[in-house]
Amino acid sequence: MANQALPTSTMGRTGLEVTKLGYGAMEIRGTRRSGRPVEDSEAQGILNAVVDSGITFIDTANCYGKSEEYIGRYLSHRRSEFTLATKCGCTTVRKDEHTDDYPHVWTRDNLFRGLHESLERMKTDYVDVMQLHNPTVEQCEQGDLVAALQEMKAQGKVRWIGISSTTPHLDTYISWGVFDVFQIPYSALERSHETLIQSAADAGAGVIVRGGVARGEPGSGLGSEDRWSIWEKAKLDELLEEGETRTGFLLRFTNTHPGMSTNIVGTKNPQHLAENVSAAQRGPLSPETYEAAKRRLDAAAE
Repeated sequence: MANQALPTSTMGRTGLEVTKLGYGAMEIRGTRRSGRPVEDSEAQGILNAVVDSGITFIDTANCYGKSEEYIGRYLSHRRSEFTLATKCGCTTVRKDEHTDDYPHVWTRDNLFRGLHESLERMKTDYVDVMQLHNPTVEQCEQGDLVAALQEMKAQGKVRWIGISSTTPHLDTYISWGVFDVFQIPYSALERSHETLIQSAADAGAGVIVRGGVARGEPGSGLGSEDRWSIWEKAKLDELLEEGETRTGFLLRFTNTHPGMSTNIVGTKNPQHLAENVSAAQRGPLSPETYEAAKRRLDAAAE
């Protein structure tokens, strides 16, 4: 890994200082739907490479297969070196043995079941950020879910509370002013939440971006041809720096958004991790390139 330090930011009112490149641990779930089985040695190698590279933010979820277990097994002795976020609300029993469809149960009891299971799996007595895993506003209100998160925080098992969400619910959640952190999908190829990310940041919350590299270029990554078609329409290749990859450019575009705190990118491939780190080390896009990219993307979307 390169020795240059990764850029960092402060995660809103939490005060947590995190690297703008984070790690999304869903890629080491090792389950059916992903189609990417993971060996124990692969999980051990990639998780330690993540921390060795200087990344200080790791995001997982209670229903991400073996992800939490791997984090506990291979990183619990390095707990002080990274900020840890997980999610609750899901269950760990599949609807169908042939899929990874885990139903959600929006009750206090299920949220606490998930918390205690996650703590045990990850061999820690607290998580830095606990996020609700994409409930509707109605589900959140009916289950009194914010009160459950606040109870976790009062018990010292959770430091900050957050929610992973999308439109049409984000506006309402931001207006409540109770969530310290939001996890929101966003990239140059999926910009529908661009303004809401800034709204969340302006309200004092930290913002975790997921999907920040659109799952990688089709062929080498898991991105869809349909989503990546806008790249060609916008002629973004013309904005690449010498030696810069398309995925690297997307990562830097996401990291340039002034409202984001960290950009979680998942991989089990050490080479891809090294490429992501190298891209993040380049820093944000120049103001001119950033604005040019947005203009081209706007025109391509018309």
